Amino acid sequence: MLLPISAYIICLNEEAYLGKCIESLVGFAEIVIVDSGSSDGTKTLVEGYIAKGWPIRFLYEPWRGYAGQKQFALEQCAQPWCFNIDADERVDAALLKRLPELVGVSEDIVGWRVARRPYLIGYGYTPENVMERKNLRLIRKGKGSYDLSQAVHEGIVPDGQVRKSPTGSLLHFRPLIIDEQILKENKYSTLKADQRVLEGRRANVASLVFSPPLYFFRLYFRNGLWRCGASGFIEAMTGAVYAFLTQAKIYQRHALRARPNADDAERH
Repeated sequence: MLLPISAYIICLNEEAYLGKCIESLVGFAEIVIVDSGSSDGTKTLVEGYIAKGWPIRFLYEPWRGYAGQKQFALEQCAQPWCFNIDADERVDAALLKRLPELVGVSEDIVGWRVARRPYLIGYGYTPENVMERKNLRLIRKGKGSYDLSQAVHEGIVPDGQVRKSPTGSLLHFRPLIIDEQILKENKYSTLKADQRVLEGRRANVASLVFSPPLYFFRLYFRNGLWRCGASGFIEAMTGAVYAFLTQAKIYQRHALRARPNADDAERH
């Protein structure tokens, strides 16, 4: 029997990753893919899976931002449960096995948080006891929505009780070399810093100093990346760089307002 779940995916130029994502969703009653204008072979790839009988609805929607795009995709889902997955993620065997139990719970539970395990260059996927924090990915239809004010790291805001799946993970496969990963962290930290400033977040020297090492400590020790050798250390350090860039950008945006740059060399 098919799982009463609509998986929803937003994508842009994901030809290299999307196929494995779709194939990991075997048994799902519906797969909603919302494309924002891919110029690679994404459309052809998806049409190939549709021709093979995969229950895919392929839609085009101009980019609304991360939260807005996912909210649009969520609203297109027809099944009683909705599952958010990115094009570069895959459902592992343990989670696929657990899903029938998760969607069969009493109606007072409206959602489930799921772990995610990244693929590290030089190591592979982290083991099951080394994972990122569990995020809300599976929600009853009509029992959650996205906070459209969030520019990055968007998440579902649930209307009811949420629990953590005891087993199973999403596998994240986008192994970027550090040159490319730093560019991604720079982009995401800009979105995060601008959002924080817009929310009224003030510059905080303590956050600038302590946020990066605390971020590293959480990833490396609490999440267990120390188990993954040098690859785990690089992953944790990259997270610390993201934390530093975010706080530095918040500080400098406020600093430039308080004291705009002026070349006063003659005074020195």
